[in-house]
Amino acid sequence: MYYMKKKHFEARAKVLKAMAHPSRLFILEELAKGERCVCDLTAMIGADISTVSKHLSVLKQAGLLADDKRGNQVFYQLKVPCILNFFGCIESVLTLQAEEHADTFGLTVK
Repeated sequence: MYYMKKKHFEARAKVLKAMAHPSRLFILEELAKGERCVCDLTAMIGADISTVSKHLSVLKQAGLLADDKRGNQVFYQLKVPCILNFFGCIESVLTLQAEEHADTFGLTVK
């Protein structure tokens, strides 16, 4: 039974690995607001274009982004905006961790 599910778990892990970088998380959040060209994302991240392009490529290969070449510029958009629901879950984990840490030291969390 595990072997049959293993391929599915591996596919899930590929998506999670693609997201597992601060710049890629930033890109996903920015694209949630609407499509962006590589030049805009490069300026926002403060990295060179080749680095940002690599991050975009990783996200695209994981099936999270679509691209559209217009002249010399490439624009990206989210293919599956529901991926952002995952961020809400992560924030819940971080809040719980902060509360548990505060309880250990008798502090309160806002």
